[in-house]
Amino acid sequence: NNSSQLSSLPLQILLYVNGVYYIFYFLATLAMIIYKSQVFSYPDDFLAPDLAVLFLMAILEVPRLYLGFKGNLTEAEAPLGLSLGLTVGSVVLCVYLLLWQTYVLWADVLLNAVLLSAYGLESGLKVTAIAAFVS
Repeated sequence: NNSSQLSSLPLQILLYVNGVYYIFYFLATLAMIIYKSQVFSYPDDFLAPDLAVLFLMAILEVPRLYLGFKGNLTEAEAPLGLSLGLTVGSVVLCVYLLLWQTYVLWADVLLNAVLLSAYGLESGLKVTAIAAFVS
């Protein structure tokens, strides 16, 4: 049945919300790293990796969201699968910022917990959509 629409509206909405939330997440996390570098004795050799992880995550987020939008709207499993793969990378970087950055504040825990929850929900919807596309 070619007339059925397989793309996922909940996934599309979540990708959009995640894009907006990530902008907030990035700015808030950057502001907190700057704040922590001023308030705490932040060793210089630890500031660079924390910032590098945040910026790498931002760089990953663009193709991750683009491929997610494109794959879902065109009902193509390849871009959606690539987006899912990039999500795994984003999760690893998010876990770094949650557990292993130099100073972890309660706001870091909150921001990262929300982001990880969104990634988890989005990944479940992507897997479901991919399954619908290939069937």
